[in-house]
Amino acid sequence: MRSIMIIGDKIYRFFSYLWHQVSAWNTGGEGIHSPYLFYLVRMLFYERSPYYVFEDIEKRRRQMLQSDKKVYVEDYGTGKSGERRISQVAASSLKPANQAQLLFRLVQFLSHDSKRPLNILELGTSLGITTAYLAAPDKRNRVVTMEGSDELAKVAIENWNELKLDNIEVVTGDISNTLYIYARERKKQKLDFVFMDANHTAEATLKYYNLIQPMLHDKSIIVLDDIHHVSGMYRVWRHLCGLPEVTTSMDLYHFGLLFFDPHYIKRHYKLRI
Repeated sequence: MRSIMIIGDKIYRFFSYLWHQVSAWNTGGEGIHSPYLFYLVRMLFYERSPYYVFEDIEKRRRQMLQSDKKVYVEDYGTGKSGERRISQVAASSLKPANQAQLLFRLVQFLSHDSKRPLNILELGTSLGITTAYLAAPDKRNRVVTMEGSDELAKVAIENWNELKLDNIEVVTGDISNTLYIYARERKKQKLDFVFMDANHTAEATLKYYNLIQPMLHDKSIIVLDDIHHVSGMYRVWRHLCGLPEVTTSMDLYHFGLLFFDPHYIKRHYKLRI
């Protein structure tokens, strides 16, 4: 039964990718009314110039992909916990460099635009490579990242230490519980940037959003990973896009962006990057 579901998910992703390529008509920013959002698309999404920190982070990625060290991974999403090689974890869970570097550019732009340190939340640390991209643009920013596996978090901390990133706080445990505690204890703190890359199910994603939503403000951005991974994720993505507080959304296929500025026109965009 499970093998049939896996095959079905792969078929779904294949056809959803084809449809995205056909229907993403506004590539390059054409048709985006907000000058601010147009700038994000034209100047950031299609930027390919490397920053000096990229090579250092990618060096750590390569080391993770070659590591035969074994760690015990608690997986609260699927319930399939067990021992795995770091190389296997890296191959299956790390965001590709171009996607992680887009997150870096977004955070860097927001830091410059807001002229103050940002509060950044990541759900799903894994080996901490994407976390490093979130923390590196401005070390005054504060990044809180949540990971279910203690041993993966320890490897991530080793990576951050090597990269000399000391503006990251990692919280371990079942994210459904740790996020609830975080939202309760820090309810007066506003989040500027959220990257959701944890349990890729509709139920968990909606629960995460509901906990985070009171901590958002007009300039907040949520990036939701793997919105086309399974049909349930796409349904919850479309549900979030339709919420009254979400004024603009962007579907980049691999992840989606949610904006909350009331000055934006209520629109949904599809982009090829």
